[in-house]
Amino acid sequence: MNVRPSILCPVDFSDASAGALRYAAAVAGHFGTRLIVLTVEDPLLTEAADLGTGIRWDPEHTKAEMAQFTARTFGEQSPLLATLEYDVAVGKPAPEILRIARERSCDLIVISTHGLTGLRKLFFGSTTERVLRETTRPVLITPPVDPGPVSLDDARRILRRIVVPLDLSAASRHQAAIAAGLSKAAGVPLILVHVIEPVRSPLAARLHLASLEADRRAVAEDALQAITASLPPQVQTEALLAYGDPAEELAKVAHDRGAGLVVMGLNGSPVLGPRMGSVTYRMLCLVQTLVLALPPERMDTLVARAAGAAAAGVTK
Repeated sequence: MNVRPSILCPVDFSDASAGALRYAAAVAGHFGTRLIVLTVEDPLLTEAADLGTGIRWDPEHTKAEMAQFTARTFGEQSPLLATLEYDVAVGKPAPEILRIARERSCDLIVISTHGLTGLRKLFFGSTTERVLRETTRPVLITPPVDPGPVSLDDARRILRRIVVPLDLSAASRHQAAIAAGLSKAAGVPLILVHVIEPVRSPLAARLHLASLEADRRAVAEDALQAITASLPPQVQTEALLAYGDPAEELAKVAHDRGAGLVVMGLNGSPVLGPRMGSVTYRMLCLVQTLVLALPPERMDTLVARAAGAAAAGVTK
């Protein structure tokens, strides 16, 4: 089994996946990891090619198409092309993406929220959702727009601010620590956000809501302050409480504060079934920024590399 650090970027030859590939290449180049470019073919199409033409489908032909796609994405003279690794799978996209990530020991999956809806049938909206529900590895989700050339040397310009939605569960400290490492490496402010949902119950009229809401707010403030205090003092951190629908309020904070990255936790355990809740899904639908989704207690090795890169930059 290959254990070298690596990044997996699934592509479907769309403009959206080209944007994801640019981001993946920037991260891989910055942290010195391998970049594996993957495409997943529909088994019906490969069988149809065999039956309809008498010519057997060859994955090398698909790899040649991928090489042409990456040449268009980065430019035919880009030295990056010689460093890319190509892989082709046949089956349903999400399970194959997860399988390849596991077998190739990938540290990060970079995928666009959307892709093609035509011949290849790679619906990256539903594929991304399925990947997020079952992944055990961090996933960087890129918006369906072409970002143009991307370099992490311009991380401050790209990210601007990092927003971290916290549900104040046991996983929140881990999530905040990962985001703080990225914030320190990029040199951008960190905003920790918790949204208090309104009480919706037929019993609301009988409850002393004013006292109840004050208690909920006090508990949330104490929890946010404790998490903030646990982060490195060099990280510029702001704690923010909001009130309302979580997905809408979080999207509003990300937009109003000009955040370029949202770091979200995927709570739960794959053993217990799907983990991505409605808040995460709606956030992906509402925000037009990068989203880093973190599985529970998954310490991303890229964060350690980010801190090392930041320290190296200081000593130069």
